[in-house]
Amino acid sequence: MVTFRVYIRQGCHLCEDLLWQLGQLRGSYAFEIVPLDVDSDTKLVEQYGTEVPVVMYGDRKVCHYFLDMAAIEQILSSTNN
Repeated sequence: MVTFRVYIRQGCHLCEDLLWQLGQLRGSYAFEIVPLDVDSDTKLVEQYGTEVPVVMYGDRKVCHYFLDMAAIEQILSSTNN
């Protein structure tokens, strides 16, 4: 199953919007969303703190700030066949 790690920050409206949009795709594709609070780890703050929300697929950064629907659907359609 495809897993997207989403680096977020509590109280971030962009993070909430991106998670909601990503969740809407669950009706069409099977995948897991793992939200991770960057503020829970100083290493994550250094790595992703200025770019949240960040969507990762494995070691690949798929998008940040806003959901790149085309990139997400490309990953999902190639792995759900």
